[in-house]
Amino acid sequence: MIELPPGGILLGLGCDLIEVDRVRGVLERQGERFIKRVFTDEERAYCDSLKHPHKHYAARFAAKEAISKCFTTGIGAEFGWRSASVYHGERHQPLVRLDEQGAALLKSIGADAVIVSLSHTETSAMAVAAILKYPTDD
Repeated sequence: MIELPPGGILLGLGCDLIEVDRVRGVLERQGERFIKRVFTDEERAYCDSLKHPHKHYAARFAAKEAISKCFTTGIGAEFGWRSASVYHGERHQPLVRLDEQGAALLKSIGADAVIVSLSHTETSAMAVAAILKYPTDD
């Protein structure tokens, strides 16, 4: 039986949609500079292992934007590009790992988790993210 995470109180919701060719173009023009500025080593290893890495970079780019919208900060001083890293769980579901800055922001708003859903086609990539506070038995 598959166990899903417990429900929670929704504290933030964000989404983002991006054209895959836009990310492909930036990768072609800026390459390493863009990748190092925006993506974690964990994300890079995953994307670069696939046949069409630009699609997966695009989905992760959208995830970072969606997560920053959840926090209502956008990408900037409070939440940076590398503050969130998207990786996969045991069922290949996308999960979010926050760096110290992201974790501190999550704690400051009294939340417990960031969840994300990703999708991409040949032309578009999108992400929806939510910030949750789990109920306690207190």
